[in-house]
Amino acid sequence: MTPGTKALWVHLCLVVLLFALNFLLPEYHRGILSRVMVLSVFAMGYNLAFGYAGMLSLGHAMFFAAGLYGAGLTAYHLGWSVWPAFGAGFAAGTILAVIAGILALRTKGVAFMIVTLMFAQTFYLATLYFTTYTRGEEGLVLPQSARALSLFGISFSLTDPTVRYMLALVLLALVLFALLLLVRSSFGRALVAIRENEERMRMLGYDVFANKLSALIVSAAVCASAGAAYALLFGYAGSGFASIQYSILPLLWVLLGGAATTLGPIFGTLFMFYAVDITSSYTDAYMVVVGLALILLILYFPKGIAGAIRERWLPWLP
Repeated sequence: MTPGTKALWVHLCLVVLLFALNFLLPEYHRGILSRVMVLSVFAMGYNLAFGYAGMLSLGHAMFFAAGLYGAGLTAYHLGWSVWPAFGAGFAAGTILAVIAGILALRTKGVAFMIVTLMFAQTFYLATLYFTTYTRGEEGLVLPQSARALSLFGISFSLTDPTVRYMLALVLLALVLFALLLLVRSSFGRALVAIRENEERMRMLGYDVFANKLSALIVSAAVCASAGAAYALLFGYAGSGFASIQYSILPLLWVLLGGAATTLGPIFGTLFMFYAVDITSSYTDAYMVVVGLALILLILYFPKGIAGAIRERWLPWLP
């Protein structure tokens, strides 16, 4: 069996396992996994820019929130159904990425990080300024009528936990396999090469700016799809999702799970989510405990969970 076939089977097994867990886990844990899967898509989008292309961004909360508000505002104020609202969220994040990318990619390194942070903070302040429409930190709670999905002539309610879980799984699976194909393609290999030695790639005739811009746009589109899905599946859109915290969290999830690995963002998001959930039930100082756990994890697994597995046991993992 070739390494590519092995990797495909590992990804398929993960999706099948997540599908089976819907029937095995109690409702509380199914609810957590639904959120984890959507946020994992956000982390996977970030991983493409940071892990594969080497762009350390602190502005990806803007793309996630653009998808969140693109879907949430159109569903809440205009009464759009699920599919058009999701499309609006996807388009909002992608368009923002084109504009921000053309400007931000004129810089690199720390300057790029600061510029992306400034873009994200501007978007965050805009969500607070237009409180009449966004309701700021209070946020929008989408009505049930805006969360009715029609598929093949059958109507589903996104308030149903099973429907929500399955749709989150479908989104995760689609993005996971799409990114698996992308990172194993010539474009994905070019991104890794640019990350390792940008000047050499430029000397070889590659358009570094165009490749990095393309990577940023795809990354933002994935993040926006996660944001749109979050708004529609969980019925909420608030300014908190545009804050600096949601630019740092995907970076943390990727580092914990393993940068430049396709499965790492899922492992990192799952670990972080449950670490906070479990420790907060025992102590109010749960962030101290979580912080110590993260330090130990980074010390003993500096390449993240999936990165350590690839380095020590399964070198063919993408």
